[in-house]
Amino acid sequence: MEEAGRVAVIILNWNGKKFLEQFLPKVCACSAGMANVYVADNASTDDSVAYLQSSFPDVKIIINPKNGGFAYGYNASLCKIKAEYYILLNSDVEVTPDWIEPIIKLMDADKSVGAVQPKIKSFTNPGYFEYAGAAGGFIDVYGYPFCRGRIFDTIEKDEKQYDSVTEIFWATGACLFIRADLYHTLGGFDEDLFSHQEEIDLCWRMKLLGHKVMYCPTSEVMHYGGGMLPKSNPFKTYLNFRNNLIILCKNHPSGTLAWKIFVRMVLDGIAAFRYLLMGDSKDTLAILRGHWHFYLSIPKTLRKRKALKTHNLKPATCVYKRSIVKKYFIQHKRYFSDLNPTDFS
Repeated sequence: MEEAGRVAVIILNWNGKKFLEQFLPKVCACSAGMANVYVADNASTDDSVAYLQSSFPDVKIIINPKNGGFAYGYNASLCKIKAEYYILLNSDVEVTPDWIEPIIKLMDADKSVGAVQPKIKSFTNPGYFEYAGAAGGFIDVYGYPFCRGRIFDTIEKDEKQYDSVTEIFWATGACLFIRADLYHTLGGFDEDLFSHQEEIDLCWRMKLLGHKVMYCPTSEVMHYGGGMLPKSNPFKTYLNFRNNLIILCKNHPSGTLAWKIFVRMVLDGIAAFRYLLMGDSKDTLAILRGHWHFYLSIPKTLRKRKALKTHNLKPATCVYKRSIVKKYFIQHKRYFSDLNPTDFS
């Protein structure tokens, strides 16, 4: 294990040379004196590694033997880096000069804080929040994820309405600050998820062990979004629907779990039918395939659930106790500010 100092920035790369060319110089400049920068390469077939070796000799490279997705890539890489804090950063993120210090100060001041995300804005439309993370993530009573600043496809303009430090349910993997020892205690990301929502699973497990997940708006980054996998993509649809059911089954308290899985089957079925009506048969099939693979995964997921139950678990906070699907599609509540604060645990 390599000694990285107190803070290590780790960028996971797969055939992303164009993003490294565009965004890595600023990451290096804005991290100088605060963190060491690593690029973990998931067996790229472009010339990313050669480019890094010639253009960024001070950036340390970890070469993984295969492309096992986001979860595997970070797990395989972080076991080789010794630090107090990890910053997991997408290759398509533009950072700002003071992006590290405010969050490290927050985590230093409160040891119960396990993970933090900055404000995530759109690189292509900088007046607005970015889809993946925005101003911090939450889940509803049925496990559907959403964000302050982004509910489903409605993305809010940043008018400083979310400029206070606050506790959230999940922090985006696009720019995730996390205590290194806690990451390893939790066993890192669940590699069976491959990619998408693995950070929600990790944060959920973190909260069950009594740690807080926070949002810190004084740190701000700009996310290009869809760098490795476009936002509209049947494989992404498949991963999101499958993985969300897996993490719900894995982490949700007993009692109402079976009922909530049933409700999810109905709601996801409606989503699949909606795609079909829109002429999008590929996404319809992706949802059906996601459900089928979730059912096949149940025995393994229940074993993970049983292992988690051996710990002294705490109730998860920052859960929206209503249906975000109903609020958004039936009651037309498009913005986070439309939701009643007393409806959050």
